[in-house]
Amino acid sequence: MSQHFQVSGQIVDIPAKQIYPGTIVVKDGYISEIIKLSSAPDIFICPGFIDAHVHVESSMLVPAEFARLAVMHGTVGTISDPHEIGNVLGVAGVKYMIENGRQVNFKFYFGAPSCVPATPFETAGAEITADDIESLFQEYPEITYLAEMMNWPGVLFEDPIVKEKIALAQKYGREVDGHAPGLKGEKAAQYAAAGITTDHECFTAEEALDKLKVGMKILIREGSAAKNFEALIDLLPDYADQMMFCSDDKHPDNLVESHINALCRRAAAKNIDRFKILQAACINPVEHYHMKVGLLKVNDPADFILLDNLDEFNVLATYINGQKVAENGQSLIPRVKNEIINNFSTGIKSTSDFALSPETKNIAVIEALDGQLITNRLSYPAKVVAGNAISDLANDVLKMTVVNRYEEAKPAIAFIKNFGLQRGAIASSVGHDSHNIIALGVDDESICRAVNLVIKARGGVSAVDGSEEKLLPLPVAGIMSAEDGFEVSKAYAAIDQMAKKMGSKLTSPFMSLSFMALLVIPSLKLSDKGLFDGDKFEFVSPFDK
Repeated sequence: MSQHFQVSGQIVDIPAKQIYPGTIVVKDGYISEIIKLSSAPDIFICPGFIDAHVHVESSMLVPAEFARLAVMHGTVGTISDPHEIGNVLGVAGVKYMIENGRQVNFKFYFGAPSCVPATPFETAGAEITADDIESLFQEYPEITYLAEMMNWPGVLFEDPIVKEKIALAQKYGREVDGHAPGLKGEKAAQYAAAGITTDHECFTAEEALDKLKVGMKILIREGSAAKNFEALIDLLPDYADQMMFCSDDKHPDNLVESHINALCRRAAAKNIDRFKILQAACINPVEHYHMKVGLLKVNDPADFILLDNLDEFNVLATYINGQKVAENGQSLIPRVKNEIINNFSTGIKSTSDFALSPETKNIAVIEALDGQLITNRLSYPAKVVAGNAISDLANDVLKMTVVNRYEEAKPAIAFIKNFGLQRGAIASSVGHDSHNIIALGVDDESICRAVNLVIKARGGVSAVDGSEEKLLPLPVAGIMSAEDGFEVSKAYAAIDQMAKKMGSKLTSPFMSLSFMALLVIPSLKLSDKGLFDGDKFEFVSPFDK
């Protein structure tokens, strides 16, 4: 238990929309008393920030290391969807995340993954059934919701398995998270009526408004790859009680720099009422997901942060359960031992595995969009050498592959535009959602070398540029490191810079690469089984016929 202490400053009472001088008295991890004063120091005492939807795995850090970085920015808890490790290791992966997170002083709350495997159109490492979900609800109080229901067609068409999973969540008093990009009007109303209470996938204000009007909570997402803040933030003043902030996916170098505090800062720069900003950042996730996180009330857990002002939201200190866990940009959470579990079974590849014989004169090309998960479909003339369709650097059209990591299989091949590489190749075993190996490059040999670096490490991100090779090993499920989060951040930043020196103009090339296998987001993506049309929900040829 923590020692008894008190902190004085300007207390930010968000529900009452008041700021007043006072002292917070902490006893054995709880707030025992709040004393109003006539004057107090010019620091603001505020509830801690909550990331209302994040895949911790996307940070490439295990939960214990994620927490060490997040607390520097005033984050005291997360609503974490362990969907990524679930697709690799099933229930064992979900339990790993919970147990690892329990080792540190941080408020991790998890969802029971609803869509594992994510689709029948890719090879995953595991399955999570309705019975598994019920067992997780029964066994773990940290599991406070059914994680994002990506199978929105299954919701609308009343798929019996989807209905069973939603019914289980309702039976155990858990919320149901949504995932329905582009759904509007009557379909959005039908989705909400089925029991879906949130969505973090809105990329237009019009879409978000349709969902808000039928009572859904809308999460403003600003992650390393998907960025919807500018599209949605103007809704916050009118819907502050229905909105939250989230990152969804946050790479380690970005997590070292900022977290939810950055969204508060940007919202303040738009002159949005500070209480409405803090309602979304601090209060709404705690109440919606029934988190045991203190909100600056007597008898609450002593979870709070100290800020120097309410414009820039610079975090001076973070307290969780009455313990100071960060101060002046330094994490005070000690490192713990992180076990390694994995599921990786594929052999070394040959350059010839990535050859593709042309069927027609034109190829179908995925157009990647910086800062977006959605893609467009384009068509370009195939560039062919010795019967092999190859990358076309003049048009920034690169060969891409997804390699099954769970069993021996022929790599799937397609083409992609906008990654900008002029040399070499990049590869990653972080490939949403099934986490097969995804790679792209300017020539087959470089692609093969980058893929083999990942295979030899049983997971990681790699870059190959002539004789230079870089690898960040990710041995935990092939998607996370067990090492110090700050060191992982530096290593990731170095390999990210290498990709940019090779020509990529994308803000986060590896994060964008990982989402090029995300079949549930339109329009064109690549799985280990082939090129997939996310609008028609069917496989298509990599060649335009």
